[in-house]
Amino acid sequence: MTGMTSSARPFLNRRLAEFGTTIFAEMSALAVRTGAINLGQGFPDTDGPEEVREAAVRALRDGHGNQYPPGPGVPELRTAIVAHQRARYGLSYDPDTEVLVTAGATEAIAATLLALLEPGDEVVALEPYYDSYAACIAMAGARRVPVTLRPDPEAARFRLDLDELRDAVTDSTRLLLINTPHNPTGTVLTRAELTAIADLAVERDLLVVTDEVYEHLVFDDAEHIPLATLPGMRERTVTIGSAGKTFSFTGWKVGWVTASPALTTAVRSAKQFLTYVASGPFQYAVAEALALPESYFTAFRADMRAKRDLLSAGLKEAGFGVFSPAGTYFVTTDIRPLGESDGFAFCRALPERAGVVAIPNAVFYDHRDKGAPFVRFAFCKQTGVLEDAAQRLRKAFAH
Repeated sequence: MTGMTSSARPFLNRRLAEFGTTIFAEMSALAVRTGAINLGQGFPDTDGPEEVREAAVRALRDGHGNQYPPGPGVPELRTAIVAHQRARYGLSYDPDTEVLVTAGATEAIAATLLALLEPGDEVVALEPYYDSYAACIAMAGARRVPVTLRPDPEAARFRLDLDELRDAVTDSTRLLLINTPHNPTGTVLTRAELTAIADLAVERDLLVVTDEVYEHLVFDDAEHIPLATLPGMRERTVTIGSAGKTFSFTGWKVGWVTASPALTTAVRSAKQFLTYVASGPFQYAVAEALALPESYFTAFRADMRAKRDLLSAGLKEAGFGVFSPAGTYFVTTDIRPLGESDGFAFCRALPERAGVVAIPNAVFYDHRDKGAPFVRFAFCKQTGVLEDAAQRLRKAFAH
């Protein structure tokens, strides 16, 4: 009986039973096995600014952060986060009581949901959603209630149905989980949409958690508006930010929470039993990154916009339906013009068929059928890589 147990109960906590290996791991492994271009997982293939990397090296050499940093985060970073929020959005926070540094936005999401939710609570989240949302809600014993962003082919974007959002709120609703700029659809919620969300939160006395990690990646006429800036929202909103997407150092895992003292204390109470602390030297480097001149952020957006346009053009020429993203570094496509309708099957065959890896959007839906024909491509790659991918897709699908 070696290797067996006497219990018939599954090893995995039943709350997590629906969550297997993430689609990102599966598709990245497929990319390695086939030698395909990986446009699935959202990480850049080049490092961010050299001066930020050197700041991390300097911190290591000077002994800053090599031992446990303070639980809330190093003071330099908390002060830099406060300065960033004030300068960009007019939001004022106390660095000692209203800022918490986390191991990336993923831990910020986990700590926030574990802190604020109890079994029986409902969470209204925009669907499709980042996959960790569902897992963290499940770990907290709460129930997710998805509100689906609907494709609008004429506008080439996904839209939030505000009536559907209002109808989703019940007496059991504890919080709204909002992501803007939105992954995976690239939608940036408008001021009118955010105002309606804020009005609903105030009316129903709901907490709101906003994932704003793509705040610096908005294109064209889109504007990122933090929900906490709207009337009645400052005291009920937990805002989540991250350095990884803005500065192209996703492996450093430096994220943060800004919120009222009571909410920050609650999140910190859960966070201290997750990683406790993380990324010591990198926290000092991110503090310097947040103080980079505006020219960095402008150039960063322009570069990503050009890459969005390059890949989008290639996808259109290959025959995909393309939803032009107003933010993030993902473009969602419709595969039905190609005569396809099953995103999972399409993505599993795509590496052999075209030498490219993408992600089926259906993994981000509770209503899998709603996401079935949509496929997400990442454009946060070198221009030459995107040109190669676009050419491969044209060759495989264009008639």
